Amino acid sequence: MKELSKLIIKMKPSGIREFFNYASERPDIVSLGVGEPDFTTPSKIVEAAKRSLDEGKTFYTSNQGLPILREKIIKYLRERCDVDYSKDEMILTAGSSQGILAALMAIINPGDEIIVTEPTYICYIPDIEMCGGKAVVIPLKAENEFKLTKEELESHITDKTKAVFLSFPNNPTGAIMTKEDLEEIAPIILKNDLYVITDEIYAELTYGSKHCSIASFEGFKERTILINGFSKSFAMTGWRLGYVCAPKEILDQILKIQQYIMLSAPTMAQYGAIAALDYCIPDMEDMVKEYDRRRQYLLSSFKELGMDCFEAKGAFYLFPSIKKFNMTSREFSLKMLHEHGVLVVPGTAFGDSGEGYIRISYATSMEKLKVFVEVLKKLL
Repeated sequence: MKELSKLIIKMKPSGIREFFNYASERPDIVSLGVGEPDFTTPSKIVEAAKRSLDEGKTFYTSNQGLPILREKIIKYLRERCDVDYSKDEMILTAGSSQGILAALMAIINPGDEIIVTEPTYICYIPDIEMCGGKAVVIPLKAENEFKLTKEELESHITDKTKAVFLSFPNNPTGAIMTKEDLEEIAPIILKNDLYVITDEIYAELTYGSKHCSIASFEGFKERTILINGFSKSFAMTGWRLGYVCAPKEILDQILKIQQYIMLSAPTMAQYGAIAALDYCIPDMEDMVKEYDRRRQYLLSSFKELGMDCFEAKGAFYLFPSIKKFNMTSREFSLKMLHEHGVLVVPGTAFGDSGEGYIRISYATSMEKLKVFVEVLKKLL
């Protein structure tokens, strides 16, 4: 048999999935590892999707998605994120993950460098490599609240740099970049004429401040590819519905990619998303309030236990340090799993700079979080 793809063979499997596979063999596991809401999808979304099926709306939509949904997303982004797109500058995708890959495919030529901050969501670097690019990693620091500084950005730019990949609010750290933080790095991006890919899937999950998109800055809309979706904010992970906003000359290339690999996003999910934007903003806001309650419980518990953890203000993750236990992140996570029945994700699943940390998802019940805290007390 002829050899399979050397690139894919060389690629490491997901570090998160390894721990989920352990847990799948034990139904008694208390899992704090899954990056998805523990809430079910709001009923009005489900009802709208069911109604679309009953009405026989089971066919492809246009490649870009339903025009009425794109118009509603435009209004939503304008009102809540201060960014202004037309429906020709947007495409619905099968989850934001597909949108990320399509965006990278549209801009990367072989050898182009894409700057990625680390710890990082697991798909960014493999996606860049699959597109023939090179990921240039910037390790972020806890003392800077895992934010990207202008000094860090400037020192990693070369003549091959094509784009900067921003992911705030961040998975796995929960870090955010405020408007003031983005204003620090914006001039460097403009000076070097770079694209920006900004993954804003957690934009609605911020605590104490409003999310700011770099696409709202003067001179940035024409160089920014904004990626978002319905999975996290509306508890629709299984529906696989995301969207990409970009200048038309970039969007036209993403549209070609969509035509050849996906055709269109799931039709019933699009009808569900219309209901999400029409009726379910209050549901989303209630979920965010509950996430914040859990976040504050964990932060307070860590403080009482003397565990170092910066105050993450976004997403639904905390990234506490476990260095005081004198174990690697993987050793600590395996101990938690096999000896105490609690699943957490080692920081190294998100890159080498995650060593010494674990990711905790508080998109789970308070009861499970309390079990985790009791286990920490025993270990300490």
